Amino acid sequence: MAVKYVPTRQCVICRRQVPKPELIRFVVMDDKVIIDPTGRMNGRGAYLCSSVACREKAKKTNALSRHLKHPVEDQVWTTLETMGDA
Repeated sequence: MAVKYVPTRQCVICRRQVPKPELIRFVVMDDKVIIDPTGRMNGRGAYLCSSVACREKAKKTNALSRHLKHPVEDQVWTTLETMGDA
C-alpha cells in the first residue's frame, strides 16, 4: 500500500518544517488578516506553529504582520488564544 504524501510548511517564527495539518494558517482577505481553518482559502498566507512560544513571539515582534504585509488585529490574537485553550 502506498504511503500518502503529507505536505510540509515552514513556521514563520521558528522556521521548522512541520506537516501542514499541524500548523495554523493566516491569510489576507479583504485587507484583513484572518485565521484560515481549512488551509485552502485564496490569498497570501503564512503559517504559525500551535506552540505558545511561537504565538507569543509572533504577537510581540509583529512578524506575522510583516510577512503578510498587513496589520494583525487584536481580535485575531484573542481567537488564536481561545483555539489554543480548546
